[in-house]
Amino acid sequence: MTRRIILAVFEDEADLVKAADAAKAGGWQIMDIFSPYPLHQTAHLLNLGRSRLAKAAFVFGALGAAFALWFQFWVSAWDWPINVGGRPWNSLPAFVPVTFEMMVLCAGLGVVLSWLVVSRLYPGKSPQLASHSVTDHCFVLQVQSGPEADASTIRQLFAECHASDVEESEVE
Repeated sequence: MTRRIILAVFEDEADLVKAADAAKAGGWQIMDIFSPYPLHQTAHLLNLGRSRLAKAAFVFGALGAAFALWFQFWVSAWDWPINVGGRPWNSLPAFVPVTFEMMVLCAGLGVVLSWLVVSRLYPGKSPQLASHSVTDHCFVLQVQSGPEADASTIRQLFAECHASDVEESEVE
């Protein structure tokens, strides 16, 4: 089943937001919005939920802290118990700085790696740009039409919203 993708290029942020509001009100599905900087007012147009990266940071941080505590306890109390200055082998206050640093390191690396996996960014991947105008200082709105939708109506809507270019493509 093929679907029709329409890309509209805008020079101004306000025109993009106006066109996106009108397209959503007209029943068109907004696939994506590309911009040279984040547009926070468009999050509701794309139906974006809260990011799950905070949960990933918590999980990776907890794993890092648990590993650091286990490793320090294993080294100082089981593998190589040395009595230094009369302190006990499993001295938890001595483990706190290393545990904290390991927690921060694992949380940071885990969030970055999670983001790369979710975004499907890996070495050697060629970029798949929706339009060549995405890399310029332009704003691009990508909408998908239904099987009964008329492309001329959305083109007219984008023209009323001052679109500088409108591209149409078929995707399977």
